[in-house]
Amino acid sequence: MNNQEIEALLDKASRAIVLAEKTFEDSGLDFAAGRLYYAMFYIARALLLEKGLRRFTKHKAVHSAFGQCFSKTKVLDSKYHRWLINAFDKRVQGDYEAFSALTTEDIVEMIAQAREFLETARKYLLQTGTT
Repeated sequence: MNNQEIEALLDKASRAIVLAEKTFEDSGLDFAAGRLYYAMFYIARALLLEKGLRRFTKHKAVHSAFGQCFSKTKVLDSKYHRWLINAFDKRVQGDYEAFSALTTEDIVEMIAQAREFLETARKYLLQTGTT
């Protein structure tokens, strides 16, 4: 486990949320969704690092490991796993669809979810003595 790497990922998540909010203000729903997904992805990776898990070659492997280590074990509420997967789907929609159906409400909800996920991760890592 590398505390510096965990902190760097959480900082990156925080910066991604801020960037998403700025992008969203400029009517960039698709791009905001991408940044918000990556914020949640960085948070999940930071939490997995705390468990000593670091070698992932695909995003879905991170999703799966996060679900196994944190949702199924009830270490964290399973909603965070669901939010991560939903954010991935919205990022894919925003990145690859010519005309995405993302709405302002989607992005507002994702911002709130990413912020809560980050806060929960920080509290958890503080309790474990990691950060």
